[in-house]
Amino acid sequence: MNPQLAVVAVAFITITAIIARTVVKIVNMRMASGSSDELTSRVEELEGTVHSLQQELAEAQERLDFAERLLSKGSHSS
Repeated sequence: MNPQLAVVAVAFITITAIIARTVVKIVNMRMASGSSDELTSRVEELEGTVHSLQQELAEAQERLDFAERLLSKGSHSS
């Protein structure tokens, strides 16, 4: 094979790969920015779920504290 032809082929493949990689990055960035509304709504939904779970946990802790106080009063009076 002609060495000059090999150099041209390697240069062409390298340039094509760089262009293709750049196009893929641009497409990925556009896709990510287009779905930001969806991601925002999912994050808001998850925040609501976490807040609800925190409230439920606080209520369960209050009930546990109450039950522990009742049990400790019962064991002291025996």
